[in-house]
Formats: sequence, C-alpha cells, structure tokens
Amino acid sequence: MSLLLVVTVAGFGLFIWWFVAWYFELPTALLPSPVQCWDAGLENRQVLFDAVFKSTGLASVAGLATSVVLGSLLAMVFSQSRKLRLALFPYIILLQTVPIVAIAPLLIIWSGYTFRTVLIVTVIVSLFPIVNSVTTGLLSIDKDEMDLFRLYRAGRFKTLRSLQVPSAVQHLVIGAKTSAALAVIGAIVAEFFVGDATNFTGLGTLMTGWQALAKTDALIAALFCSAFLGLALFGIVHLAAVTILRRWVVA
Repeated sequence: MSLLLVVTVAGFGLFIWWFVAWYFELPTALLPSPVQCWDAGLENRQVLFDAVFKSTGLASVAGLATSVVLGSLLAMVFSQSRKLRLALFPYIILLQTVPIVAIAPLLIIWSGYTFRTVLIVTVIVSLFPIVNSVTTGLLSIDKDEMDLFRLYRAGRFKTLRSLQVPSAVQHLVIGAKTSAALAVIGAIVAEFFVGDATNFTGLGTLMTGWQALAKTDALIAALFCSAFLGLALFGIVHLAAVTILRRWVVA
C-alpha cells in the first residue's frame, strides 16, 4: 500500500512537470519535459554510470564508512571523559556549522584537486550526526544497569564493551542514516570545486559542466542520479541494520 502511494505521488508529480513544460511551451534550456530528461540520461548513461558508481558513489561510501569509524571512536572517548567532551565537542559542532563551500577551496589548496579532497569534505559533512548520536547512546545507560556493573567492579573497558556499546547501536544506525544523505551532498559539493581543474568525472563535475552549457535536460538527469545514490546509500545502511545488527536494532 505504501509503495502504491509513493508511485502515485511520483506519477502525479511527473504529470504536473510535463503539463507545465507543455502548456507554457517552455524552452528546453529552462524546463525540459520528463521525456527529454530521460532521453538525455540515456544519451549520457555511460558518464552518469561512471559518476554514480566510480566517483561520487565511491567517495560517498568511503566517506560514510570513515565517518562511522572515526565518529564512533570519538564518541567512545567523549563518553569516558566529561572534561574532554566539554573541551572538544564544540569543535565537532563547528565542523557542522561552517559552510562546506567555504572549507572546500581551502582543502584544495592543502590537498590538491584529487579524490582525497573529495573524501575529506565528505567525512567533514557526515561526521557530526555519527558523533552526536553515538555519544548520546553511550551516555543513555539505564542507571540500574550501570549500578550493577559498578557492584561487580567492572572496569571502564568492560562497561563500555558489554553495556554502553550495545546500548548505542540503535543510535549509531540513526546517525548513519542521516549521514548517508549528507555523504552524497558532501561528495557532490566537493566535486563542484575539484572538477574545475581536472578530469574528475563525478556528478558534481558533470552538473557544473552541463549547467555552463545550458544542458538542463542532462543536468536534471544527473540530479535524479544523485537522488538515487542517496536513497541507495540510505537503503544499504537500513539493510545492514536489520540484518547484521538485528540483535540490537528494531527495524
């Protein structure tokens, strides 16, 4: 039933889009029809495929995985020391609040027009939800359970491993789902800059080039590919949660 509703809404949206383009006889450079965008996507299918699965997709997956590992480790450190949490957490928030378009040019100066720069930007964008969610999960421990571990004189490491980490898995999944979409956004924004001086063939690079050439139909096709990539990454995280982590996660 839910799938039918999604398809119905999508079909209605496509019809409105087609009707507006047809009724007002808008030029292709302004608003192409859905059919024209589909044709443009087929015409450029190879470069779009490479961008989704070899460039932007790879940067998004690698950036998300790095964020999950790095963010979880930082959260574990924060959960063990209130002083460290108060001293360092504001800087994690700072990474989230500073506009990434302001950071990207600086990172290019330091790291160059390379895939590494795209990866760094992706990690910066997607790190905060992981750190915030996992830290919250590690600290949200039932008082009675914590008292029981203290009663048996469990050390910090054993308490972290046996009590805090299992309790934080649900929060990790929530943070990872949020970061999945942010990872795609970060990769594409980085490619806007990295692709300006190289042959880097990510979705951001393609969008920049097609925008300059007023190829709006191909630009919209790339936009749909980026949306597909974000949904696919979100789905992978959800699938991992309900299969690998099903012991701790309620789907």
